[in-house]
Amino acid sequence: MAGIYLHIPFCKTRCSYCDFYSTVNQSVADDFVATLCLEIERRATELQGEVIETVYFGGGTPSQLHPTHFEQIFKALFSVYDIEPGAEITIEANPDDLSRNYLSQLRSLFVNRLSIGIQSFDEAELVSLNRRHTARQAVDAVNNAQALGFDNISIDLMYGLPSQTLRLWRKNLNRACRLGVQHISAYHLIYEEKTKLTRLLRKGKIDAVPDETGNRMFSMLMETLALAGFEHYEISNFAKNQLYSRHNTAYWQNRKYLGFGPAAHSYDGNSRSWNVSSVAQYVRKIRENRLNRRFEVLSVSEKYNEFILTGLRTKWGVNLIELGSKFGNEYQTYCLKMARPFIKNRLLKMEDDILKLTRDGIFISDGVMSELMWVD
Repeated sequence: MAGIYLHIPFCKTRCSYCDFYSTVNQSVADDFVATLCLEIERRATELQGEVIETVYFGGGTPSQLHPTHFEQIFKALFSVYDIEPGAEITIEANPDDLSRNYLSQLRSLFVNRLSIGIQSFDEAELVSLNRRHTARQAVDAVNNAQALGFDNISIDLMYGLPSQTLRLWRKNLNRACRLGVQHISAYHLIYEEKTKLTRLLRKGKIDAVPDETGNRMFSMLMETLALAGFEHYEISNFAKNQLYSRHNTAYWQNRKYLGFGPAAHSYDGNSRSWNVSSVAQYVRKIRENRLNRRFEVLSVSEKYNEFILTGLRTKWGVNLIELGSKFGNEYQTYCLKMARPFIKNRLLKMEDDILKLTRDGIFISDGVMSELMWVD
């Protein structure tokens, strides 16, 4: 089983916190989609006939594409790959793109999961993030999707925003819980390079929330969503009724995936590759029958480090038997040795040969993971 990721680089406006590759020039959308279909066809043999269980449209803002664009893309995908009947097919979307008519057209295609970028229900926060929707539009988008039969909906929220209070964060969480969605992803703001918020922070025009406040917000997130019936299955992800993101879960479990579109990454189990981060170059090279991709062959230690990093992020943890089978006794012994102090301090726990973060360990997960990494 494998997955497919398609990077749709178009945005109507650029959010003040985002450093993903995107462009606001949508005049090339038709050429881009035609080129994307060419890439799909030309890389048909890469997965060697493996069945596709997830298709994920990310961005950028995939909901900036017209439904006819998705028809073209699905035609190319289904003509080339063996996509299982029950495949999870997700589209990331902005609330203000999701009119009833647009949702109805998506519903008539193969889309069965929506990931809606809400981020906040507070108007001032939405303005500061340069989001183009309102809180009302966010609620309406979810309600309309539910009315049209979408029953696997995820929403994104952000916390640790400049000037955000615990009271405001609780209000956002409570409103999210009332929506009746099946999945919530919640991320602490990271001040990425070359973003507007980072420039404002360096100029002293905004203040980052203190670490203590960020930790209290994370505690509130876990407690509130647990009471609302969500399972905390990955550090930033919560689901009801085991409706996990199958696409992202496959990534955390080191399964193969193909990435199409500019800046998209692929993984075949041994190496990673990624496309050029430019729509113009992407289109030109593929039209010239050349794929502008870079490759990186992973060493055993790099694969081990990814196994630790992705495994500890999830409720499934790191299976030490599997670790030994994949990487050998030396790596298994090393992992156990480095984990013992954290087990003693109750930041990690061992259950049936599976290593997991404890609730306290989640708060310092980056530090715990880095200590278990192999250093050549």
